[in-house]
Amino acid sequence: SKTSWLQKNSLLGYFILAYAISWTIGIPLALIAQGKVDWQIPYFVHYFYAYGPMLAALIMTGLTKGKAGIADIFRRLFKWQMSFGWWMFAISPLVAYFVIVLVLRFVQGTWVDLNLLGEVNFLPNLGVGALFLWIFTYGIGEEIGWRGYALPRLQEKMNALNATLVLGVLWALWHLPIFFYLFDPAIAIGWFFGLMSGA
Repeated sequence: SKTSWLQKNSLLGYFILAYAISWTIGIPLALIAQGKVDWQIPYFVHYFYAYGPMLAALIMTGLTKGKAGIADIFRRLFKWQMSFGWWMFAISPLVAYFVIVLVLRFVQGTWVDLNLLGEVNFLPNLGVGALFLWIFTYGIGEEIGWRGYALPRLQEKMNALNATLVLGVLWALWHLPIFFYLFDPAIAIGWFFGLMSGA
């Protein structure tokens, strides 16, 4: 039946959808940036590129597991049971930023311009509001898809290291259009190793 075929091939379907959704945004932006077309697409649509993996995960889960599967994804998203040490590790970048701001104030005699936080090259200037945007949305579209959906299914077929390496390569390739309109290709090698470390 159609449902059983989807269940057997849900991982393949997920990757095809994740790429298709994101590249539908990224490829036109890359073509515009490279001067190949003169379409009028607002640059801020890049922000939605990262939600392709999440949408693919929700679509495939809905098709194979129904509403209960989708509810489980969101239930796991809000399961934040960590020890105090891990919470401190999670907020450490914010603490480090605060310490750096204080050190710069002492060394330079002036405060860091917090309005610079709002300068995002594909969104209007959000001021300090950008900090909250990143805290609550950064990575969510990718993590729900790559780690929340794909990684557990890859680990059903291979060990954790191999599953992570496969996922890391597919995750890296998914970024390809971005190198034609946002990322500097010169960073590609270092970026790839950083991404694999993150994976």
